[in-house]
Amino acid sequence: MNTTATALRFDGSRFRDVLGRFCTGVTIISAVHEGAPAGFACQSFTSLSLDPPLVSFAVSGTSASGARIERAGVFCATVLGADQAEVCRRFGRSGGDKFAGVAWSPAEVTGSPRLAGGIAWVDCRIEKVFPAGDHRIVVGRVMDLSAPEGTEDAGPLLYYRGGFLGPQSGPRAVTGPVAAA
Repeated sequence: MNTTATALRFDGSRFRDVLGRFCTGVTIISAVHEGAPAGFACQSFTSLSLDPPLVSFAVSGTSASGARIERAGVFCATVLGADQAEVCRRFGRSGGDKFAGVAWSPAEVTGSPRLAGGIAWVDCRIEKVFPAGDHRIVVGRVMDLSAPEGTEDAGPLLYYRGGFLGPQSGPRAVTGPVAAA
């Protein structure tokens, strides 16, 4: 692939604009490393395989939290509910104590933080890490998972074009199947 030709067709701003039109859910990826919790907001979390049960996420190559989680060798992905935009903002920032004032409990298998209020969580052991441009792709083997009682009807926090979508998102909110325009 000719990277010079590719660079002439689009820039980073256009890349973000076009791919920002893909709506994603939001998770917090977290672990305990050297006795302290580490975590970051993640839109790239996805299921990868049923047999064996694998998930993956991508993390910036410069993420200090991501590096700490990789060194821990385990992680828990908490799927955020529609009412947790502030939690996402907190974990989307670099530095500081992201866990200050955030209720969490250790996952039974790995001890990684499960954030309170999440609509689901997936507890994993890191299987492989692959370099991918300016990011790393982390593959985790699922060790345990659950959707807490009472979250059956809760909606997820969704991220679209630089903002959150949810039940009170206004005119950009989408309910039900999307019809072709």
